[in-house]
Amino acid sequence: MQPYVVAAAYLGLLGVLVTAGYAFSSAVGLPEAVRSEPFLSGGAPQEHAVSRYHVRWYALTMVFLAFDMEMVFMYPWAVVVSAVGATAVVEMFVFLALILVGVLYAWREGALRWA
Repeated sequence: MQPYVVAAAYLGLLGVLVTAGYAFSSAVGLPEAVRSEPFLSGGAPQEHAVSRYHVRWYALTMVFLAFDMEMVFMYPWAVVVSAVGATAVVEMFVFLALILVGVLYAWREGALRWA
């Protein structure tokens, strides 16, 4: 029963700290008019926060996500590659080939052109 008492005490302390943080923020924080504006390093925003982006940025975002997913899968792979052996190396090269196909497709479609 002791671990549950300790966990409940931590959760209670966490609740008190979060409530105190919100109370302190509302007591000494900025007025509502300033808090509702988008943050832009202290400057006034030039356009609305939900303004539209040019369509070319969506393709570039997909390329970024491809590289991002590559890294997400490579870190755990690097940990277990010595235990699994050559099979893991072959599987990683197949995965990299699939990523390369996606990047080549994006390059062919012009997603990597900046102008």
